[in-house]
Amino acid sequence: MTTAGPLGTGTPASPASRGAITLALAANDLRLALRRGENLLVTFVIPVGVLVLFSAFDLGGADAAGAPAVDRMLPGSITLAIIAASMVSLAIATGFERAYGVLKRLGGSPAGTTSLVAARTIGVAVIELVQVALLVGVAAGLLGWSPGPQAAPAVVLAALVLGTVAFAGLGLLMAGTLRAEATLALANLLFLVALVIGGIVVPLARLPDAVAAVAAVLPPALLNRLLEIGLGAGGDPTTPLALLAGWAVALAALAARTFRWD
Repeated sequence: MTTAGPLGTGTPASPASRGAITLALAANDLRLALRRGENLLVTFVIPVGVLVLFSAFDLGGADAAGAPAVDRMLPGSITLAIIAASMVSLAIATGFERAYGVLKRLGGSPAGTTSLVAARTIGVAVIELVQVALLVGVAAGLLGWSPGPQAAPAVVLAALVLGTVAFAGLGLLMAGTLRAEATLALANLLFLVALVIGGIVVPLARLPDAVAAVAAVLPPALLNRLLEIGLGAGGDPTTPLALLAGWAVALAALAARTFRWD
């Protein structure tokens, strides 16, 4: 079968390039994300709400150094946003598309699994860039935040990359092995757990010692700590970077090993 070429000659249309297919899939993912009200709530409204409310009213309690609440809440809100985009939204969308057979059809199409994974990665990255820009803008413009003298952009970038890989790995691990309904419930539950024990709204020092000790080595608290260091709180990022990198490698490898497309 032939289709009209650029000059209407009836010559076969050339296939789209791999890059064009990937970008088209990424654009479609972003359009679908913007149409889901619950997705917008989790990825944008809740992180911004947590930042504003807990900073303005210091609902989490001041830290030991007496620093403004926004200095602690901005890293926590960014952590929450990364979890929402790379774990919750990705897991739920992927889980239901897998249940409906969409992933299987895309995997067998000219797009292939490589373009599909790349498109999902681009979509998540774009959403996270918007999230970070929005949260930093709100913190600086509305709450008077500014980076500390020890701010380290490289640490922030490393934290965002490793955190995204870790939570995307966890999201795909759930989406690729569980039923869609179970993925939906578990992803939302883990989101709430991270909110409580990730040092996001309540400092780890205020948790029971045993809980704090476990929470401190889990991805939410590690990402939050690295963002605190990178945004100016100071400290040595070596240990949390190493631990978060370990989680990222382990979760990504486990997701790749266990993911089922149908």
